[in-house]
Amino acid sequence: MIDKTRTKVLVAVAGAVVLALVVGVGILFKGYLDDRAIERADRGTEQARVDAVQAASNQATAMLSYNYNDVDDQLAAAADGLTGDFKDDYNKLVQETIAPGAKEGKITVEATVQAASIVSATAEEAVVLLFVNQITTSDASPDAATTGSRVRMYMHKDGDRWLTDKLTPV
Repeated sequence: MIDKTRTKVLVAVAGAVVLALVVGVGILFKGYLDDRAIERADRGTEQARVDAVQAASNQATAMLSYNYNDVDDQLAAAADGLTGDFKDDYNKLVQETIAPGAKEGKITVEATVQAASIVSATAEEAVVLLFVNQITTSDASPDAATTGSRVRMYMHKDGDRWLTDKLTPV
């Protein structure tokens, strides 16, 4: 009788130990899977940061550079990288102010991004700070004049493209 009781106790203890081990391994495995998911998300966000900075730099150069000879075509092409109300506002500004002024004054502007950095980013949205130099020549001022500015570009991922939905001077 004592052996039967002792056997039952040993079986119960062994079962509890096995159960504890199974639960422990399950918890560790879940933690491992969670860590892997976080690493994948971090890699996705890091790639988004790199891609958004490149897209913002290219877009700023396209939006802020033009030659009076083909300003309409250049800035219309730049508008392809914009979205929403910002695209509408940009097109209106180009048609009503920038293009007529550029043609009248024979203005050429060459913008270059000197530095760019992420302010914030997710896999779908990013804010990028850009330091931009613009070299301007015109009929009235044939000697090149350089001006520097800082702009903040708000980027939104649409499919595999990063589009600008806002630009603000800083």
